[in-house]
Amino acid sequence: MGKALTIVVLAKQVPDTRNVGKDAMKADGTVNRAALPAIFNPEDLNALEQALVIKETLPGSTVHILTMGPPRAAEIIRDAMFRGADGGILLTDRKFAGADTLATSYALSRALLKIKPDIIVAGRQAIDGDTAQVGPQVAEKLGWPQVTYVENIEKITDKEVVLRRRLEHGVETVSCPLPMVFTVNGSAPECRTANAKRVMKYKHAKTPNELQELQNDYISNMCAAHSYLRIAEWGVSDIDCREEELGLSGSPTKVKKIENVVLQAKESKKLTAADNQINELMVEIIASHTLG
Repeated sequence: MGKALTIVVLAKQVPDTRNVGKDAMKADGTVNRAALPAIFNPEDLNALEQALVIKETLPGSTVHILTMGPPRAAEIIRDAMFRGADGGILLTDRKFAGADTLATSYALSRALLKIKPDIIVAGRQAIDGDTAQVGPQVAEKLGWPQVTYVENIEKITDKEVVLRRRLEHGVETVSCPLPMVFTVNGSAPECRTANAKRVMKYKHAKTPNELQELQNDYISNMCAAHSYLRIAEWGVSDIDCREEELGLSGSPTKVKKIENVVLQAKESKKLTAADNQINELMVEIIASHTLG
């Protein structure tokens, strides 16, 4: 056991890549997120579950979401609060727009220096990029040790964590001192569902921008009276950073093209369990070099 820890989960609201259409890309090579349905990045939910396990193991620990994106990205902070997180911070500013992994990890690392967590947890990768770079880049920029491909927490104290990693050809158990960063695989336990009581408690949690657009005095007064309903919103001026390393200007990576590939079966054949039909199929797929 030990002292309570401050845990930050790096999460991302991503476009649903199952519904990529012709308007998915802007002329400047960036993703047109407004044209796509937005969801909580799946492996970030696995990361949230691991953070909540730590919170339950070490009483008094807190879990906060840190995400960077447009104002609507506050949706995933509320979702996380419904599941057990204590709150979150939204990094949102036009100067962050168009960031690749290098610029994103730089902005996140500057915000994390201000938060000063004990543990940073992230999903292995986001489905809109599949780079698996942001978590490791954040660790590098902070100078913290990191463990990737985590599947389960074996042991946690206020000084170190023992983690099981899922690798291509097996598993590995490692220990790492705090503070540290670890990224979580999709093979880790799924995140718990939203709790009805927490939904009722946090459903009116808002960022300052959301309150301004909502223009509802009742909810505004409620958020003013209860700090747990206020979702923090930070811009460039709130973190100590070099603006030339943010957004498009700080992003050497450029997306050239986005395509939606749909695999369709053009031919089909029904077989029975008869030996001769199975033998004929084997001869056919060997002759076509599908096998062999």
